[in-house]
Amino acid sequence: MRRPAEAGAAIPVLSGNATIALRCVAACIVGMAVTFSTAIQAGVPPATQYLIHCSGCHRADGSGSLRGGIPDLRGYVGSFGRVDNGRTYLMHVPGVVGSGLDNADIAAVMNYIFERWADAPASDPVPLFTAAEVAQLRKRSVPDVVKARRRVVHELKARDLPVAAYPWE
Repeated sequence: MRRPAEAGAAIPVLSGNATIALRCVAACIVGMAVTFSTAIQAGVPPATQYLIHCSGCHRADGSGSLRGGIPDLRGYVGSFGRVDNGRTYLMHVPGVVGSGLDNADIAAVMNYIFERWADAPASDPVPLFTAAEVAQLRKRSVPDVVKARRRVVHELKARDLPVAAYPWE
């Protein structure tokens, strides 16, 4: 029977081939997890992707949480889709950045959000995203998403477009 290590006892260190083997196993596990995650997401409808990646903060009904600093999407998100800086901002919100979705899936989820909550008249719809546009916008540097939102909100208000309440503006 093996005795537990005593406090302060040295932890054995792997060396040479054992370290390389352990790193290879870890890399394989991470690679399989990413592949598995991507395979699960492939073909999932945008409404389901919204529930998986967005509703934890914005809620299933798009209402967000003013107290939590999460903007209401209903009737407001379309404003961000009407200006270039707003479209860039949307590609850099935490839920998009951390979603693990590819550009086509991000475009599909954002278009679902626009179609569901933009409240745009049929005569003046919010332009929908393409995978190519998403790829381009995601390459832009946005070091501070809160400051970026403030700039976009200023622009939207100057154009008399509706903007959801947000505690850090």
